Amino acid sequence: MPQIELTPAERREHRAEAHHLDPVVLIGGDGLTAAVQKEVDAALNAHGLIKVRVFSDDRTGREQIYQQLCDELNAAPIQHIGKLLVLWRPMPEKEKQYDEDRKPGPRDVKVLKFGRAGQKPEVKQLRVLGNQRLTAGGTIKRAKPKQKSVKKGRQD
Repeated sequence: MPQIELTPAERREHRAEAHHLDPVVLIGGDGLTAAVQKEVDAALNAHGLIKVRVFSDDRTGREQIYQQLCDELNAAPIQHIGKLLVLWRPMPEKEKQYDEDRKPGPRDVKVLKFGRAGQKPEVKQLRVLGNQRLTAGGTIKRAKPKQKSVKKGRQD
């Protein structure tokens, strides 16, 4: 896969955003292995903009790692300063797993009922449904319907 081409202005913006980031992936003495490449890919999917630290003194080796990561992971090279590499790739759209028709479910609540002085409080287990609420006194009430504006109701 070819790497992403960015304009100098876009690269400058990403460099500024990456300034405060810490390295997410560290590449040790074994170099760029399949496991490390998989971690870089996962970090790019999760964050979009990442820093990678390479613990190697060979500058040409770091350049090769940098280009190999950009080419194989379809990422844009942002910056290479010393042992730090900054990579960017647009984050994939996440599918919403939220069902709009779904209502809040029931929940079990423990309520303390206090009696007369000197007696132990009674513990009650209550089930509160999605359209109900628990009052300060420990009773269950139905949720009030949403109030509608009087002025909006009169519009002709």
